[in-house]
Amino acid sequence: MPHEAPNTGSPTVRAYRPADLTALYDICLRTGDSGRDAAHLYRDPMLLGHYYAAPYATLCPDTTFVLATPERVVGYVLGVPDSRDFETRSEREWFPLLRGLYPLPAADDQSRDARMTRALHRGYRAPDAAWLDRYPAHLHIDLLPEAQGGGHGRRLIGTLLGALRDLGVPGVHLGVGLTNTAAQGFYERLGFRDLERSEHARTLGLPASG
Repeated sequence: MPHEAPNTGSPTVRAYRPADLTALYDICLRTGDSGRDAAHLYRDPMLLGHYYAAPYATLCPDTTFVLATPERVVGYVLGVPDSRDFETRSEREWFPLLRGLYPLPAADDQSRDARMTRALHRGYRAPDAAWLDRYPAHLHIDLLPEAQGGGHGRRLIGTLLGALRDLGVPGVHLGVGLTNTAAQGFYERLGFRDLERSEHARTLGLPASG
């Protein structure tokens, strides 16, 4: 049974519904530049969501939760209980169709659209790391600006952690860019700690027990 935050006001956290998918695409784009609106950066507004949002909600709906007002969805957390399984399933059930719709761009095309199209052709790859057995789940969370700063992100992640605990998942990881200092601070306040670092990003982990 999915965990849902109690209805104490607006907006509320609830389980994902298929009708929410369009909103997930929109939020992914509008927060796709390190939390800022990326709509002006892409010719195709669907590309970010094709990679970072839709496969999660489609393949793992029971660990997808949204933050919604009575009028619309204003945020989400997308969880994958087992990253290795998600790699297998997304390669079988998600990315092949998109590769047919988005041919590989020319090698000298370094536009944002071209780079995201190449990501669709690479697909998702689970980290090849010793810590993955302890933190097999991973997540993405995005909130529109008007939904930020009210504790809603903490509630979304708390709801996901409850669902992961029910599934027996020991921990969750995520990636965050080094330039996104606000997000790094948010995750650290929730208890996420470094698993590894690269030149441009950190991978953080948190036990599902919180």
